[in-house]
Amino acid sequence: MLGSTGLAGVPSALFTAGSALAVTAGSGVTLLAAGIVAASAPGDSVARLALALDLLGLGWNLGLVSGTTIITGATSLATRAKTQGTVDVSIAVAGAGGGLSSGVVVAAGFPALALAGGVIAIAILTSVNRKRKQKLYAKPIPCRLKLA
Repeated sequence: MLGSTGLAGVPSALFTAGSALAVTAGSGVTLLAAGIVAASAPGDSVARLALALDLLGLGWNLGLVSGTTIITGATSLATRAKTQGTVDVSIAVAGAGGGLSSGVVVAAGFPALALAGGVIAIAILTSVNRKRKQKLYAKPIPCRLKLA
């Protein structure tokens, strides 16, 4: 998973926080692809499961790095550290919750896990698309300030 950090960091470093939404969308597509590959892989196919895990790591890194870029660009310097700390704790709590629920996932089977990952990826893509449309069609706020 950490092997793809460079692949995720370079695009996010080159773009501004607003452009990082495209990298976030790439994360959703990559996670969706990981879910599809994992769901369609036979149980004894090490190569396909390894590919799915590689895609999962890349998608995770794209989402994490681009999300951090978006948060950094959207917060003021005064609140940036607190906001980033809250996000980091939330990620850690989500990871702990995932670890705790791993027994349920194993009992349900990996195709169910892949399906859940696909649903989450589609939710990410829908959210990014909705945000992009809001920016494209947002009406400007009229300025009521009168300049002399």
